[in-house]
Formats: sequence, structure tokens, C-alpha cells
Amino acid sequence: MTFGDQGFPYGPPDPYARFAAEQNRIEQDRIMQDRIRRRRRNRRVAVAGVGAVLVAAVAAGVVTAAGGDDRGGPAAAPPAATATPSTSGPAVPSVDAGLPSDAPSALPSLLARPVIRPEQAFPSKSVRVGDGSRYSRVDLATTTDCGRGMSAELAELIEQGEECARLTAALFTDADRRSQITVTVLSFARVEDASRVFMMASMDPVTYQVVSLDPPPEAGMPTVPPGSAGVFRRVMTVRSVVFANGQWGDGSETGEAELTAQTEGLLRHVNETVVAYEDGEAEGSG
Repeated sequence: MTFGDQGFPYGPPDPYARFAAEQNRIEQDRIMQDRIRRRRRNRRVAVAGVGAVLVAAVAAGVVTAAGGDDRGGPAAAPPAATATPSTSGPAVPSVDAGLPSDAPSALPSLLARPVIRPEQAFPSKSVRVGDGSRYSRVDLATTTDCGRGMSAELAELIEQGEECARLTAALFTDADRRSQITVTVLSFARVEDASRVFMMASMDPVTYQVVSLDPPPEAGMPTVPPGSAGVFRRVMTVRSVVFANGQWGDGSETGEAELTAQTEGLLRHVNETVVAYEDGEAEGSG
């Protein structure tokens, strides 16, 4: 099992064998987003509204961003940080996402619970989502070395706070085995760190992204060609950010509405599972 083209295996040797291919894919995505990022690069925005975002996340159990795909779809971004302009390229901004003084009193007890485990986040190999569609889980990977499963910019952003507690990713496909949708649960010890990641990933989902899983050989599915279009979505729970990256296995750029529906359906399904655990509602969640 590997983290996408980036080739971060959990057992096989030569963990950087396909690193260059993934970097090329990310670079191609960045070129596609260049016009959007030029507008964002020197944008100065404040984190004054972070408190409201965090309170909503805890009180409602989740904060949702509609997000955009890698072709520049609009993203519903919460308040973000001040980015420092850089002549050498887009800099990773310094984000101060402090915990609001009016956070719910239940927050400390919720954060005292263990971080969700892989078998709790993805308990079933066969998944049925809200609209009745069924998906198969063809791979599962987890690590506490979260930087292995994300872009360099996202890893650098996380380094501004405390380390990620755990990253768990699962690869799903539809009944026709055409789609490849990676859902990733990125969990933190602190709400502030989850909020920092959620804000920046909502503002720029291509730069601040987790890496998609490649299908294992036994799945009999193709590897998505580098540079293929995709759909990026994310939600925030109490202490986790749940990402969903959807692509067609053959790299097709058609059928965007169908791919979006599949990606969002799986994201909602996993989000409900994570929220139930983090709120202490899931059986055996302690």
C-alpha cells in the first residue's frame, strides 16, 4: 500500500522511488491553479474569526467546506492567516489559530479521548452512503509520521503547531471500479492545529493537500495518470480534518458531477463516523 504516486510505502523498500512522479503531478496541478494562487499569494487576511469557526466545530460536531476541484472551482474558505509575500514563490503563511475563550466547557473532556484508530475510522470494506450507492474499500494505510502522506506545504504548515497525532487513509472505488476516492482522517491533539490545517486547505486545496493512495496490485485497478483532474473536499470535526480526493482511474476529465457526488458522499459517510467517535457516541469509542 502506498500514498499515491508519491510512493510512501508501509513495508516495501525504496520509499522514494516514485517521489519525483508525484512532485511532477503536484506541479502540474499548481500550474493549473496559477491564476487563482496569484490572486491569493499577497492577500492579507485575518484570523479574527477563528474563534467562531472553532466554537461551531465543537458545538455542531463538524465544520464543512464545499471546496474546489483542481481546475479552480470555488472554495468556501473560513478565516485564514496573513501570508508573507515571497519573491521565490508562494510562501507557507504563519497561521495563528488560537483556542477561543468561549469554547464549550465539554471540549477538554472530548480532547482527552484517544485519537480515532484506523479500524474505528474505516470499520467496513463495503460502504453504503446516504443515496444508496455502494463502494468498496480496496486499501487502508495509517501512520503517525503524517508528513509522509501530504504535500510539503501542508507538512510545513503543521510544523507551526504540535505534531499530527495520526493520519489514516482509505481508498474506495465504486461498483463499476471506475472511480478512485481517497478519504483521509488527519487527527491532532489540539483543536487549534486542526483548525489551521482546515483553513488553509479550504483556501488552497491543491497546495495544502494530502496524497491519494494508489490501488494495490491485487485490486486489479490502474494507477491514476499523473496530472489528472480531480475533486478535493474536506470537513473539520472536533480534532480532525477529513479529506476526500476523487479521481477517475483512467484520468478522465469528464463526468465531473458524478465524481463530485461520489467524493462528497464518501466524505459525509466517513465524517459521520469520525464525529460519532469524537463526540463519544460510537459504541466502544472510549
